[in-house]
Amino acid sequence: MERFRLLENWIKAQLSDKSFTLSPASADASFRRYFRVTFSDGTLIAMDAPPQHEDSAPFLQVADLFGSAGAHVPCILAQDLTQGFLLLSDLGSTTYLQALNDYLIGVDNVGGRDDKEDKADLLYREAVAVLLKIQAASRPGALPDYDEALLLRELSLFPDWYLSRHLQITPGATQKAELDGIFRRIVQNNLAQPKVFVHRDYHSRNLMVTTPNPGIIDFQDAVYGPITYDLVSLFKDAYIRWDEERILDWLIRYWEQARKLGLPVATDFGDFYRDFEWMGVQRHLKVLGIFARLNYRDGKSDYLAALPLVEDYLRKACERYAELNPLLTLLDEWRINERAEAKVGYTF
Repeated sequence: MERFRLLENWIKAQLSDKSFTLSPASADASFRRYFRVTFSDGTLIAMDAPPQHEDSAPFLQVADLFGSAGAHVPCILAQDLTQGFLLLSDLGSTTYLQALNDYLIGVDNVGGRDDKEDKADLLYREAVAVLLKIQAASRPGALPDYDEALLLRELSLFPDWYLSRHLQITPGATQKAELDGIFRRIVQNNLAQPKVFVHRDYHSRNLMVTTPNPGIIDFQDAVYGPITYDLVSLFKDAYIRWDEERILDWLIRYWEQARKLGLPVATDFGDFYRDFEWMGVQRHLKVLGIFARLNYRDGKSDYLAALPLVEDYLRKACERYAELNPLLTLLDEWRINERAEAKVGYTF
């Protein structure tokens, strides 16, 4: 409540005591909170990022980089980094996820798919078009590197939170050594990929249906890293499932456009697809750890509903590549142990 009052008073000062109401707009997986500022002739968004937990400077930097590249990002109207407050233009309240779920409900109701698929395809074409602009504007040194230390730190979330806390499993010494070796192979692939600007969460909850479309939010953790990363976030979304055939079609279309633009994608699509899949394994392992942490540490249990889809993405990728089969074996061993313990009531 104290921060809410501070934010309210700060907004009053920015709007010259113009009358407004303040209501929750959204919250993300961090300490940031967003409020919609509504007044008689429009709306704005206020971001509350407690400075002891969140640094708002990267948000400002990435907004400038992505906006200069032609992406539709919020305009920064006022800022107070000492207090952790930003006043932003409002990109609306309709996320890609909401729009796509509405389309899919409509598909089920009418019993047909063509028209609805066209609408979904349009949203994804527009998302890819903006991603290509961001990638084409990439340059080293402008954003932090998505380096080995960060990739491995993200992977460590899987044993620390998904295995230990969610499955209540402690890997044995042999399993831990196998997992560490798999992690090294994954990261080796990730680091060998061409590098571009990476949003890091370019998915249906962070893309808004706007004009021009899409509006992009939650980009403050952007880095300079593997070219396939944001494609994994977009096409293997933790919150909505698409048939693998559609994902493959979207990915081919991206690859063809990227080649025409001179982006550093592999000349052979098979090689590019393999990089996409291996990058996906890194992200899926990380996401399983993050979602478990959000539940057990932060009390955000809604994220657990997404675990089965992410687990499915991970397993299918491991099935396709012999080098990743050992990870599939470990996943099976841990699942067998989990089921056995559940039968005798050892899990919580």
